[in-house]
Amino acid sequence: MGKFSTLTFMFCALVIGMAMPMAHANAQEYARFQNIYLGKETTTSIQVFVQDELGGQNPTVWEVARCNFTSNSATSFGQVRVLDDLVTTGPDRSSERVGRAQGLITSADFHESALTMNLNFIFTSGQYNGSTLCMLGRNPLGNQYRELAIVGGTGVFRMARGYAITNTYSYDIETSYGVLEYNIYVAYVDTSHADQ
Repeated sequence: MGKFSTLTFMFCALVIGMAMPMAHANAQEYARFQNIYLGKETTTSIQVFVQDELGGQNPTVWEVARCNFTSNSATSFGQVRVLDDLVTTGPDRSSERVGRAQGLITSADFHESALTMNLNFIFTSGQYNGSTLCMLGRNPLGNQYRELAIVGGTGVFRMARGYAITNTYSYDIETSYGVLEYNIYVAYVDTSHADQ
């Protein structure tokens, strides 16, 4: 009977503890989070170009890991690269700068050239300045148009969801310089009135 009473007490304490809000949580931020759900969901589309510099004097894509048979793989299976690419409003590298695309890309298919991508689009100017969009998905490089998921964001894009269509706008083999077009379709909660 003693063991049963002890287990019952522990179970009740656990349930009560789970039901109570965490004491160390920022109450003001938690209230703001709750109010986000009262905001109106809105949608937008964004077109940007990623300046992907694989070679040259200042590459923005770097290999950080590979498996023991990457060199013998027709698809570079196991190659892991990190990137910090410039994001612009137009395809020319001198176009207006609006942010950076940062993240990991991994060659993860034995049979075709396809990347597993984990990217953050960090906006550093314009109406989305200070906000980010998080993008994940499989990028089969042999397809002209590839679709990736938007799974979240910060700032203006808190609780974002959607998708992006990307394609290779241009690629210079001699300089290993590529320009990637991203058309992003995103839904997010308008929090501009959430505090009112």
